[in-house]
Amino acid sequence: MPRSHVPPHAPPLGALLRHYAAGSAVDCEPVDQGLLNRGYRLCTTRGRYFLKHHFDPETADPAAIARQHRATQRLADLGVPVAPPLPGRDGRTVAVVGGHAYALHPWIEGRHRHGGQLTAGQCARLGALLGVVHASLERVMSAHARACAEAPEAADSADPADTFTLIDDLLGRVRRHHPADAFDELARHRLLERRALLEQHADRRPPRGSSVGWVHGDFHPFNLLYKGDAPAAIVDWDRLGLRPRAEEAVRAAAIFFVRPVGALDLPKVRAYARAYRRTAGATPSQLAAAVHRVWWERLNDFWMLRWHYERGDTRADPQFPAASALAVWWTREYDAVCEAFAG
Repeated sequence: MPRSHVPPHAPPLGALLRHYAAGSAVDCEPVDQGLLNRGYRLCTTRGRYFLKHHFDPETADPAAIARQHRATQRLADLGVPVAPPLPGRDGRTVAVVGGHAYALHPWIEGRHRHGGQLTAGQCARLGALLGVVHASLERVMSAHARACAEAPEAADSADPADTFTLIDDLLGRVRRHHPADAFDELARHRLLERRALLEQHADRRPPRGSSVGWVHGDFHPFNLLYKGDAPAAIVDWDRLGLRPRAEEAVRAAAIFFVRPVGALDLPKVRAYARAYRRTAGATPSQLAAAVHRVWWERLNDFWMLRWHYERGDTRADPQFPAASALAVWWTREYDAVCEAFAG
């Protein structure tokens, strides 16, 4: 028998593996990537798995998780690369142990790839994949699921008056942080810079959002696994919901194709966006409107600084330099960005 290696703070593996009839634990290692939930690479006497602890209180409702699981199984039936969870002895895919929700997935061998590692053809394939996801979700999600989902038909854009208040609060937190460090210096610079940009562009606040459709909700490099040059699995469907689809396409591109200096790789964006529009059935005007709304969202968004200064959570700090520079670059290159998505 192999000698088991299980970390001291692992989930209740005995109860979970009995629920899934998945053998006995041999090895269990935390998966570091991911900000909101906890994952484990699990090896048992019956195979290799990914064990997910649905830890985020906003998405840990077992009924909502089960709805996500049904959606991914239906997507898999349509040929979309996903990794549906495994059913337990009782047929359920969600196991609640000690008041916590868990799911067991097959282990998918693969690696994450950011936009800098993709050729133009692979960027087009990425855009086409997201378009297929959006079109397929409309096929597999029932009217009952739409009724259960909490999503407004249209959402208000950020109010710059609220943002100015937030900026003042964050500047105060930066001043009070001692001893000051390089992150504080960059945060202060970006906050003052963003306030000036908002004062200059406050009259460009977009109208209420467009009609919504089913989206993955968190489509970015850490939620897509590649095997060789081909996407092997889209993972982490916790944010599955009803939101403007074109905006998800723009947000995803702004993560995949941002360079370390905070500029978008526009030729790659163009290849991605054309393929997305073709497979999702989206129009250039829809993409242009989405670009405007996501640009405005970026100007008004400070979630990384809020995590750092309000929560004391520094996990997103490495993303802050490029993300904060992107808002400034995007404002300067607004027309070129629109053309790349909608041209």
